[in-house]
Amino acid sequence: MQSNENVPAWAGALAGIVTGGVALGVAQLVAGLVSPAAFPVLAVGDAVVDLSPAPLKDFAIRTFGENDKVVLVGGVFVLLALAAAVIGVLARRSIWYGLAGLAGFALLGVPAVLTRPDAQVADVLPTVAGVGVGALALVWLMGRARAGAVESPSPAQPEPAEPEPAEPERPAVMRAGREAYVFDRRRLITGLAGGVVVAGATTVLGRTLAGQQAVDAARVGVALPAPAQPLPALPPGVDFKLNGLSSFVTKNADFYRVDTALIVPQVDPRTWTLRVHGLVDRPIEITYDDLLKRPLTEADITLACVSNEVGGPYVGNARWLGVRMADVLREAGVRSDADMLLSTSSDGFTCGTPLDVVMDGRDALFAIAMNGEALPVDHGFPVRQVVPGLYGYVSATKWVVDLKVTRFDTDEAYWTPRGWAARGPIKVQSRIDLPGSKVTAGRTTIAGVAWAQHTGLSAVEVRVDRGEWLKAKLAQVPGPDTWRQWALDWDATPGDHTIEVRATDAAGRTQPEERTSVAPDGATGWHTITVHAT
Repeated sequence: MQSNENVPAWAGALAGIVTGGVALGVAQLVAGLVSPAAFPVLAVGDAVVDLSPAPLKDFAIRTFGENDKVVLVGGVFVLLALAAAVIGVLARRSIWYGLAGLAGFALLGVPAVLTRPDAQVADVLPTVAGVGVGALALVWLMGRARAGAVESPSPAQPEPAEPEPAEPERPAVMRAGREAYVFDRRRLITGLAGGVVVAGATTVLGRTLAGQQAVDAARVGVALPAPAQPLPALPPGVDFKLNGLSSFVTKNADFYRVDTALIVPQVDPRTWTLRVHGLVDRPIEITYDDLLKRPLTEADITLACVSNEVGGPYVGNARWLGVRMADVLREAGVRSDADMLLSTSSDGFTCGTPLDVVMDGRDALFAIAMNGEALPVDHGFPVRQVVPGLYGYVSATKWVVDLKVTRFDTDEAYWTPRGWAARGPIKVQSRIDLPGSKVTAGRTTIAGVAWAQHTGLSAVEVRVDRGEWLKAKLAQVPGPDTWRQWALDWDATPGDHTIEVRATDAAGRTQPEERTSVAPDGATGWHTITVHAT
């Protein structure tokens, strides 16, 4: 193939970036036909998540919060764009260099795709198709950058007396003594525009084919059955309704999201099934329609993430509707030697839940609804687990499709080999929401939330400037599985003040003062804030 050295570096870089966009768009389109999770960018991102050490994951959650996945995927796209630009620049020297660079993408993407849980051989098609079409696009774009051959003077002919000046935007390069290839900016730009259109169209079509619209429509169409025994309305006094204080019920749109899914799984309830197997007498498989026909239970339950630092935001409370996990397990006939439930999400994430906790009478649910509506897709539609009293990483599997009854000494869930505890009971915690960092001197309110599922709270105490501990007023609660608002009036004097809070659960356990890391089984310590009064 011919050299493209006459193509400026900036033009080669743009050609490479557009080539990358076309390759990714085609890969997205084919992934929509094969499997959305087979999109190579997501597969590489998943591999990065899986291979990253636990401290790095903790840093990402602390730094970027619920946007950690967006940052990761965005970072992958930025690196791909830079690599594509380099490929385009190299292709100026020889198109083979550019094609070799694209082959490198395949060598990265194919292993990442094949190492996903439940990967099929067909899942490599998005990567292969994307790289193949990208190679054609690169050859085509670099060809458009050259206007074609023009005759140049023969060595045997005399030079013209007054040679015409070379066109500045179309520098020629000699080939074979008689041919010159010139850079054609106009043809390249029109080609780049066409490539952008192809990249955008294939990306949009691929995402549409991935089924998001269909799943959203299916969710809206779900008619939620009434619970077998509806919960009464929340008791009066459950919410102090103070501006800035976390409301007792967390709105679905405001509920925290922490999981390993780079793209939210799109699970069609019409094809969803839950397989219950392992150490059981009667393995069963339940469809979504079957689940909705079973007796449903309502429960007010607070969920908390083990990655939540002291005073952190990864905790929320909702009213859930679902089928009791214990009822399903009794139907399957759990064997006496089992002590663990290994649940699997549709995206391959696994979670290990202590069996005894699920079977002790608490409202552990296969939940189908949240705050009166079908589960949001982000929060596990069509079905997720909700188990009060355990951190989410050992209890709250979203998009759950498989439940294996097993043993802790036989199976490990996703986070256990990464340094986290196999069992994760929630520790008593309290958080200060009010006041802010600056207040007006005089009467003000210190307020926040505290939680200790499945035990419940007995007291919350506050102290200012390391003075005496004062008992806060506690809001009402419907049971032991939710957080609880607390409040204390305070006469603030001018100056800086330090406010601390600690909670005691119904079993008499008080939060320890010493701060500990979230790893391996949840943070401890008193939440402390500094307030300046003027």
